[in-house]
Amino acid sequence: MLLGTIIFFSLLGSIGAIVLSGLFLLFPDRIQNTLIPGLISYATGTLLGTAFLGMIPHALDHLPVPELALTLLFGILLFFMLEKFVVWRHCHSHSCEVHETSGPLILIGDAFHNFVDGILIAGAFLSSYQLGIVTAVSVVFHEVPQEVGDFAILLKNKYSKKKAFGLNIISGVSSVVGAVLAYTLMDQMHFLTPYVMGIAAASFIYIALADLIPDLHSHISFKESISQVVLLSLGIFTIYHLGHVG
Repeated sequence: MLLGTIIFFSLLGSIGAIVLSGLFLLFPDRIQNTLIPGLISYATGTLLGTAFLGMIPHALDHLPVPELALTLLFGILLFFMLEKFVVWRHCHSHSCEVHETSGPLILIGDAFHNFVDGILIAGAFLSSYQLGIVTAVSVVFHEVPQEVGDFAILLKNKYSKKKAFGLNIISGVSSVVGAVLAYTLMDQMHFLTPYVMGIAAASFIYIALADLIPDLHSHISFKESISQVVLLSLGIFTIYHLGHVG
C-alpha cells in the first residue's frame, strides 16, 4: 500500500509537472512570460517551506544538530558539484550556457533529476505520510517552471512538440525507479531516513537560493518585487498549512 502511494506521488511530481508545463506552453508567449516569474516565486517559497518546516524538523527527531548540520553542508556541496558537471540544472533562461548545449543533455539531466526526486519523495513518505505529501507538492511546484523552460529549449533545438513531450515523459519515469529503489533499501534501513531528509533539505535550499532567487532578482521593479514577496510567502504558507492539516 505504501509503495503504491510512493509510486503515485513520484509520478505526480514528475509526469504531473510535465503535463502541466506542456499545457502551459499552449499559451501565447506574452502570457507565458507574465506567469513564469510568479511560478518561480511561489516555487521558491514551497521549497524553502518544505526544507525548513518539514524535512529539517523531522531529521532533528533522529539526528543531533551537529550531525544534521554536516549532512546539510555535504548536501549543498554535492549539488554544487553536480551542477558544475552539468548533471543538475534548473536554469529558467533560454539563453543560459547549459541550455545552449544539445537537447539530449537536457533530457539526461532531467532523467537524473527526476530519479533523485523519486528518492526524496520515497524518503519523505517513509518518515511520515504527511511529510511525503508536502514534499511531493513542493516537487510539483518547483518542477513546472523548470519543465516549461526545458520544453521550450527542446523546441528551439528542432524537436517537434510531440517528440519533445514524449521524451520528457520518458525521462520523468525515472522518478519511479528512484522511488522504488529508495523504498526497497530504506524499508530495511530506516536509520538512513534522517540523512535522506537532510540531503533533501539541502537540495531544496540549494535550488531555491542558488538558482531560483537569482532569477527573481532579474525582475527589479517595485510592483514585481512586491509580487515576488507575496507569492514566495504564499508558497511558505501553503507548506505550513499542509503540514498542519489533520
